[in-house]
Amino acid sequence: MRPDLAALADGDLASRSAAGDDDAFAEIMRRHRQRVYRLILANVADPDEALDLVQETFVSAHGALRRFDPTRPMSAWLARIALNKSRDWARRRAVRRMFGLSTPVEEIAELHADSQPLQDVQASDRAELDRLARAVAQLPASQREPLVLCAVDGLSQAEAGEILAISEKAVETRIRRARARLTQLLCR
Repeated sequence: MRPDLAALADGDLASRSAAGDDDAFAEIMRRHRQRVYRLILANVADPDEALDLVQETFVSAHGALRRFDPTRPMSAWLARIALNKSRDWARRRAVRRMFGLSTPVEEIAELHADSQPLQDVQASDRAELDRLARAVAQLPASQREPLVLCAVDGLSQAEAGEILAISEKAVETRIRRARARLTQLLCR
C-alpha cells in the first residue's frame, strides 16, 4: 500500500480506483469496512451474513465508482448501498422462509452455541444483547434503518435523512416509533 493514498480524500481515491488503481479501492475499503459491517450487522443480526453482505456492498460500490459524486460523502454513498444489500437479503430470506428452506433462529442458536461456560454476568449481558439484536431485526425496515444509522453509526438525524432520502423530521418520528416498538417487543 502506497503511503500517499492514506492522505487522499475519498473522492480522489474513487477517481483513482475508477481509473484502475486497485490500491486506491483497497484504501476506501480499509477506511469504511468497519462502519459498513456495523450497519449491515445491525440490520441483519447475523455476523456471517453481514460479512457476505459487506463483500457484496464493496463489489457493487467498485462497479459503480464512475457514478460516485465526489462532492458527497463516501460514507453516505456506501451506507445507501449497504442498506440496499440488507433489504435484498431480507427479501431473499422472506422468500426462503415462505418456502420452508430456512432454519428457525432457535435451531441456529443451538448449532452455534458456545460450548465453554460463561460467567453469569457475561451470559446475562450476551443474552440481553442477542435479545435486543433479534428485536431490532424484527422492526420494519422503515424504523430499523433510521434507528441503526443514528444509534449504532452515530449519524445525526439530518445525515440519516439524507442517506434514506427522507426528511429529518421523518427520521425523528421513525426512531421514536422504533423505540416504542422495541419496548413492546422486549417487554413480552
